[in-house]
Amino acid sequence: MQEHIERIKTKFASDLQTVASVKDIEVLKIEYLGKKGHLQQLMEALRTVPREKKPEMGKLVNDLKVALEGKIAEKETCLASAEESIKLAGEKIDITLPGRGGHISSRHPVAAMLDEMIDIFIEMGFSVQSAPEIETDYYNFEGLNFPPDHPARDMQDTIYIEPNILMRTQTTAFQLRVLESAKPPLRVICPGKCYRNESISARSHVFFHQIDVLYVAEKVSLQDFYATISTFIEKLFGKEMNVRFRPSYFPFVEPGVEVDMSCLLCGGKGCPICKHSGWLEIMGAGMVHPQVFVNAGLDPEKYTGYAAGIGVERLLMLRYGIDDIRILFENDMRFLSQFPT
Repeated sequence: MQEHIERIKTKFASDLQTVASVKDIEVLKIEYLGKKGHLQQLMEALRTVPREKKPEMGKLVNDLKVALEGKIAEKETCLASAEESIKLAGEKIDITLPGRGGHISSRHPVAAMLDEMIDIFIEMGFSVQSAPEIETDYYNFEGLNFPPDHPARDMQDTIYIEPNILMRTQTTAFQLRVLESAKPPLRVICPGKCYRNESISARSHVFFHQIDVLYVAEKVSLQDFYATISTFIEKLFGKEMNVRFRPSYFPFVEPGVEVDMSCLLCGGKGCPICKHSGWLEIMGAGMVHPQVFVNAGLDPEKYTGYAAGIGVERLLMLRYGIDDIRILFENDMRFLSQFPT
């Protein structure tokens, strides 16, 4: 038994000298410490040793095991360190080489357009107000003079979370909150997302961006609205545009106005985007309804004002000749990379 142990020691010392990699160490572990290795064979042979010699032989086998494990671990550490050094040497960075140029991302065209529109209104003296996208029925509809049976209250248009809680359908929902909390004169805009339960098509989506414009003071007239919007459109497009104002109905304004621009996609000749009319609606507007002032606790005999909800995507489509609103939200880099940063 003792001679067998000495032979294993000698053979292990010889085999250890031939080990040149971490992979060789794994082979050595299996040969000497594995389930069918030399050490396991010694353990099995220990059963045949006379009882009086078992303690002595057992100690020799255990000492051998500890010695083998220690030398293997030491060799493994040395080889791993050497291999890591070789790897690192091959990965040295040449600091004299020119750096790689990074990719500079750009803003989404809708976000860029929204920022530009906000800047124009700020230059014109408007402040910016935020408002919640999840709104109550009162601020989105009832307080804005929508009668209970108005079609916009129907589920086909509005995304309801609970019976009286909904995703706002218009940034106009901010108006009562402002009128309740601040005293006129007020010149304020509210940009943000709106949501409607509609079919997605080339000209409409289930969510879109609006900027709501509100100006309230004494003796505000519709002429003030015409002047503001005409100036805004001219600043946005860099030139005077062909715009028309036509009567329309919205529950929260009286009188109501729709503002159309000559369709730049077809040059006013008619296309699917403008419904072959040659005009594309860009906002609904009008003079704030007296009942909205009453709901906000203001005297409609003292104050007047105008309000407008401007569609951001519509203006973006007109400016860049985009004939399908859906492409704005498909994250196609071939499309998005065409816009300036």
